Amino acid sequence: MQEPLLGAEGQDYDTFPENPPPSLGDRTRVRAPQNKRVFLATFAAVLGNFSFGYALVYTSPVIPALERSPDPNLSLTKVQASWFGSVFTLGAAAGGLGAMLLNDLLGRKLSIMFSAVPSVAGYALMAGTRGLWMLLLGRTLTGFAGGLTAACIPVYVSEIAPPGVRGALGATPQLMAVFGSLSLYALGLLLPWRWLAVAGEGPVVIMVLLLSFMPNSPRFLLSRGRDAEALQALAWLRGADADIRQEFQQIRDNVQRQSSRMSWAEAREPHVYRPIAIAVLMRFLQQLTGITPVLVYLQPIFNSTAVLLPPEEDAAIVGAVRLLSVLVAALSMDLAGRKALLFVSASVMFAANLTLGLYVDLGPKSRTPNITVGLENASLGDTEQPLATPAGSLTLVPLLATMLFIMGYAMGWGPITWLLMSEILPLRARGAASGLCVLVSWLTAFALTKSFLLVVNAFGLQVPFYFFAAICLVNLVFTGCCVPETRGRSLEQIESFFRSGRRSFLR
Repeated sequence: MQEPLLGAEGQDYDTFPENPPPSLGDRTRVRAPQNKRVFLATFAAVLGNFSFGYALVYTSPVIPALERSPDPNLSLTKVQASWFGSVFTLGAAAGGLGAMLLNDLLGRKLSIMFSAVPSVAGYALMAGTRGLWMLLLGRTLTGFAGGLTAACIPVYVSEIAPPGVRGALGATPQLMAVFGSLSLYALGLLLPWRWLAVAGEGPVVIMVLLLSFMPNSPRFLLSRGRDAEALQALAWLRGADADIRQEFQQIRDNVQRQSSRMSWAEAREPHVYRPIAIAVLMRFLQQLTGITPVLVYLQPIFNSTAVLLPPEEDAAIVGAVRLLSVLVAALSMDLAGRKALLFVSASVMFAANLTLGLYVDLGPKSRTPNITVGLENASLGDTEQPLATPAGSLTLVPLLATMLFIMGYAMGWGPITWLLMSEILPLRARGAASGLCVLVSWLTAFALTKSFLLVVNAFGLQVPFYFFAAICLVNLVFTGCCVPETRGRSLEQIESFFRSGRRSFLR
């Protein structure tokens, strides 16, 4: 399946016409939005992803600090540390459930703004915590906010973006999440753990202030019968001089075809369940690559292996590499295409996970027993081999392999799964289905994050990495068999393709 979307006939127009390619001037007009306000609206929305990325890795520097805390109410045991690290994903799964309702009830923009309430409350609880329950509740609330924004922001961005730059703008949620994680790693070198929570409040407040001046999605407004507001929103996003009549009519026609509520019988139609199944499976496989446990326990993982640099510096370096990789993906997504980047991404992650597994299995061991990740007093991994002093070029392997893994994830399976989710889901099911994707994603993340510690303590740190490497091979096959290429296509064209029923899509 090399070109699954070429030549598919839609109901109302030629979805992917086999005409000669447009001239350079035409391509320029398609790719370059006439109005830069769409970038401002995108930035305002993706500040929610900044907070999400910041909150996700909050435990990386905080767990070691709390395990060393002299306060008995805050000193974490191994089991408590594992719950503190993993409960975020349960909150995110609940946020995905909330998005299934709020995305279509309040609209994309108001749902993103609503996420500020649990986010601010969660950070405040962690900043002023006096016991474990406040830490866990605060972590759960920030997770709920993250799950809500993870489902709403990609849909909002995809619905306001012109087709020519939707790939680049669709990568910005992941880019901002990575930037948020990097900011946490950097601030973790400078600030006490309580002030890290206080610092997390800032982006949330700025997001709410900026979004209050941004329009809602024209597609959502049309679905609510607010045609005049939708036209005004589209004109604001495209610019006063842009000719939006054809785009507005195409969006309105598509919304009118799907104005009624979807029945269970319709949900069993191939043009509905196929894109939903693809989006859900992509989110499931994305998490099975191991990205969440690696990010949550990044510094503790470095603590448990023989590394040349201090673990906290290694974590900051990996965060910087992740940011640069997502930036490269954002710039190349509309040039190289989605599928090509997914193939490269899965291949790179396979090589990195296999390397990490082999290093832990066969390489030198850390002289310092692990104090963070294990559930008991045993260190991560087998300690029967003689311990080696973390020196020499070989001890750079964990850092380089982790950088390679993060790089591979950030250039493909990180941002593109979110982008494709927002592109291929049918409009009538987009709000609920995006919430379902987030729910599946974060339930999977919770299972992995919680079981990661159990597996490591029972079998060694190398076993999870071997499993993640095997999943990356599955991702390669899935990409080749099931994932469509959506580069340069409008959301209406993509939806018309699924309605055409071409069996070649899944071949």
